[in-house]
Amino acid sequence: MITFLKCYIISSISDEKEKYDPTGFRDAILLGLNKAGNDLDAVSKFLDSAGSKLDYRRYGEALFDILIAGGLLVPGGSIAQEGDKPCKTTACVFEAPEDMDSMHNFEQVYNHILSQLTPTLLAYLKMSLNPADSLNPLVFIKLMRRYKYLEKMFEDEMKKILVFIKGFSEQERIKLARMTALWISNGSIPPNVLLVLINEHLTKDNLALEFLMEVFVTWKMEKGLASMMTALKKSGIEGRLMEFVPLNKRTEDNFRSAFEERGLVDIVKLHKAQASQEAKKDLQIQLEDQLSEGRSTKDIVTDLKEVAIKNGIPEHEVVALVWTTVMSQVEWNKKEELVAEQALKHLKQYTPLFEAFTTVARSELVLMLKTQEFCYGNMNFMKVFQKIILLFYKTDVLSEEVILKWYKEGHSVKGKMMFLDQMKKFIEWLQNAEEESESGEDED
Repeated sequence: MITFLKCYIISSISDEKEKYDPTGFRDAILLGLNKAGNDLDAVSKFLDSAGSKLDYRRYGEALFDILIAGGLLVPGGSIAQEGDKPCKTTACVFEAPEDMDSMHNFEQVYNHILSQLTPTLLAYLKMSLNPADSLNPLVFIKLMRRYKYLEKMFEDEMKKILVFIKGFSEQERIKLARMTALWISNGSIPPNVLLVLINEHLTKDNLALEFLMEVFVTWKMEKGLASMMTALKKSGIEGRLMEFVPLNKRTEDNFRSAFEERGLVDIVKLHKAQASQEAKKDLQIQLEDQLSEGRSTKDIVTDLKEVAIKNGIPEHEVVALVWTTVMSQVEWNKKEELVAEQALKHLKQYTPLFEAFTTVARSELVLMLKTQEFCYGNMNFMKVFQKIILLFYKTDVLSEEVILKWYKEGHSVKGKMMFLDQMKKFIEWLQNAEEESESGEDED
């Protein structure tokens, strides 16, 4: 009995070892693909039936290695060898024809098959260097829908393969980039897999940037600009685009030049918009810190202007940030009759700061509108709007011309009618003063 159990255990261990042997799995897949040859229907049927016999769950990574690179990948991106020869198949992305003539010849041979069958693996793998040509990823989608656990495996596999791109040839990288674009755009893998390219050994030789741009060019051509831009924003890639550029070339000019050269002007615009948002956040944090530290207005103004100029932040956006930051420094009294005095006292000490960033009419108008929005959004400030505007007028933050312009145009911010009524007497005084001034000039 003991002998029988020993034999059974040894046999079981042997079976398990054979069953979970990646080399054995590879050989079985390669044998099936090579046996199917150019019969697309046979390839598709083989992959489908093999899933019930071979362990896709255990060896999904090996399966994708073979379908993409032709064999098992080892660290660095080369194909695992058997002795001194690599074990691989030609039915893979990397071994597909590269030039257009070869692709057209391939299509002519199998055109009658492709017209009758659902696109299968070889249809998906026949690639050229032209991203406009049909590179069909449906076989991967079909395979993963049948075996759902392959989806996560495929994502992990792509992260691994992308780290290996330095070990691939230029043509293999181009093909992989184009296929990556298709897989991302059809939802097979998430866009953030591209973030693994932000790795010093890939960025320093420009490999990460070139790969990324090839993905973008294909993605834009296949699915359109809107699809790509939306995905980049949702995945967080838009805020990290500069990190794909080699460290010693990480400047706005180099970034713009590289992307514009590939026809990706919209990526440059997206980057500039994102960079501007980040710069404004940094500026606001800097201002908060300086106000908390009690820095002098002169120093604050100098620092803010330097940051604004460096990052191309216009004055009207700076004054909006100044208003928001200054008003957030105080815990406002909840009693309406006391908050007016508190607000005027607080703002008065910062009027030189506001004045420094209201040198043009647009900035003045933005400040008025921000004040209007704040007063409407804070109930206790409803009756304080006119008093704040009067303070700004007396301290030369706001000009008579802009206040009158605001009143006449009645900008459609919430509470417009209430604030117009609140400002009526002050406006009448300004208008009378303006008329008297013009009358005096005429008499002279």
